[in-house]
Amino acid sequence: MTDHETGSRTDQALSFGAAAARYDRFRPPYPRTAASWIAAAPPPARVVDLGAGTGILTRTLIGLGYDVVPVEPDEAMRARLAAATLGATPLAGSAESIPLRDGEADAVVAGTAYHWFDRDRAHAEAARVLRPGGAFAAIWNIRDNTVDWVAELTRIADRWRRDDRGRDAVIETFDSFGPDFVDFERAEFRHEVLHTPESLVTMMTTRSYYLTASPQEQATIERELRALTSEHPQLAGRESFELPYRALAYRARRR
Repeated sequence: MTDHETGSRTDQALSFGAAAARYDRFRPPYPRTAASWIAAAPPPARVVDLGAGTGILTRTLIGLGYDVVPVEPDEAMRARLAAATLGATPLAGSAESIPLRDGEADAVVAGTAYHWFDRDRAHAEAARVLRPGGAFAAIWNIRDNTVDWVAELTRIADRWRRDDRGRDAVIETFDSFGPDFVDFERAEFRHEVLHTPESLVTMMTTRSYYLTASPQEQATIERELRALTSEHPQLAGRESFELPYRALAYRARRR
């Protein structure tokens, strides 16, 4: 791995703060059933939300009655989380350096963030802060590409993605959180999010490949997205539509 590659991934991982408000408004939520599954313990268990962003997963967990500790490296994202989330104080930190003492957490979770982590270091830190038997879990909202227009949306996104870390391969194929964890499990939860053509475009502008693109590239991405919403047979003429997701989750237990 070169310094350039490391820097590029870091730039992408920390690019979201510039779009914190629209990220918080337009990124999809997580189903409550999925949030309960990754917490893997009844409330009010203490759950650490790594890479908590603006608090989308944090708020779902709080709504279920959990004691949530959000951890987020980006200052702008923490500020948005604090402003929008009652009952949680975000901590500055990362998956590789969690600002908690040993054994303080019942669960450590990551919502659409695990693919940015240095996995070996993150696994060790999660194991450190978890009590024995506590859960470590990762969850993603993945667009359902079995729907024609959604598959075309993904093709547009893939043309612009610069994330060479192989996020999709990580999400779909990994099967371990390292030697400190056992009983690795996978679950999937289907849900949909209502969009208008404009909200879909805005949601896609919260993606790292858009945020790190040049102004000319950003204009091209937006033009391609608007053409999709106005011209695709499944979307043309519609004022609103449902974007289907697979909430894909993995969890394991601390030895």
